[in-house]
Amino acid sequence: MEKELLALFGIIITLIGYAAYIYSIFKGDTKPHPFSWFVFATLTAIGFFAQLSDGGGLGAYITGVSALISYIVTVIAYYRRHQIHITRSDWITFIACLATIPIWMVTESAFWSIILITLIDTAAFYPTFRKTWFDPKGELPFHYITAGSKYVFGLLALENFTTITVLYPLSLVLTNFMFLAMLYYRRWVINNHAKK
Repeated sequence: MEKELLALFGIIITLIGYAAYIYSIFKGDTKPHPFSWFVFATLTAIGFFAQLSDGGGLGAYITGVSALISYIVTVIAYYRRHQIHITRSDWITFIACLATIPIWMVTESAFWSIILITLIDTAAFYPTFRKTWFDPKGELPFHYITAGSKYVFGLLALENFTTITVLYPLSLVLTNFMFLAMLYYRRWVINNHAKK
């Protein structure tokens, strides 16, 4: 019953975080980068199936729900892409990430798949990181708080703790909270600079 409650709580946090994020997009406060979100959605879906294949159980469903909603955010971001500046380095990162995704298929190993998608997902953060470095008001901090937190609950709700089931959600906890720290740091720098 404890695992069920942890998984349920993680899914509730997921839904609340994404609802706030999508609402913020339509309000015009948040400007998601479609490249990052497409790669996030695809890799999260792969991570979900890898976790299931290695007995991740209920904890994996937080990853599955996140993948589904990430595709929705991707579609919204695509239609609102005129709100952000997409650079050459964004294109290079996006194409490199997409080109690397098929490698996981030829590995025929859930272990190497998880290693690859973890590395690709981290690289896919670059367009969002770059955009947010220059425009820290263009992302909703609450979303990254819930995104990191839901994977903490996902980890706790896992029924089988292996590198395959743990590595990807653990990397998402770290990248979301590191991104959040950068976002707050940049807001602080910009606010202090504006006061001078």
